[in-house]
Amino acid sequence: MEFLQLKLSSSVVLLAASICCILVSFGDSSTTPVPHQTCSSITGSCEECLKNVSCLWCYTTNVCLDYPVRNVLPPSIVCRLSDARWGVCWVNFEAMIIAMAVVGGIISTAITICCCCCCCGCCCRKRSSGPDRDEERMARRREERMQRLNERKAEKKTKHDEIRKKYGLLSNSDHPYSRFEND
Repeated sequence: MEFLQLKLSSSVVLLAASICCILVSFGDSSTTPVPHQTCSSITGSCEECLKNVSCLWCYTTNVCLDYPVRNVLPPSIVCRLSDARWGVCWVNFEAMIIAMAVVGGIISTAITICCCCCCCGCCCRKRSSGPDRDEERMARRREERMQRLNERKAEKKTKHDEIRKKYGLLSNSDHPYSRFEND
């Protein structure tokens, strides 16, 4: 259970980072790059703070902070997730985590469904396309057994006919002797 939670949380974090990068890339790309300065020295708005990708804006204190890179998510001591902004000002970490979890779940479900459909579809199509080698081999063996059985029946019939002929039990009309029956 812990492994599943760890895997899920790492997937969520990776997805969150990916979405943040996408959101940042959709941001205002016409601005000129700002020379590197410490986040605490930026005193202005959220937009000014987030021009530097290593900064985090906290709405409760209206302070620009250095992003705590040792932690994937900023701890609540620094800023609550619902008030923390990184990348863009209009998305908080809490909403970003939920959105990325939903998107990740949808993507993983879609991939799982596609894999299942492809695997089951291929197996079903293979079965319905025609007999496979095993079925052909079994049919061939069945025919060989039937042929041998018919040959044995024919041999037995000829032997029985010879015995009947020898003892006069043959019911042919060309045979001069026949069994006498009392009416």
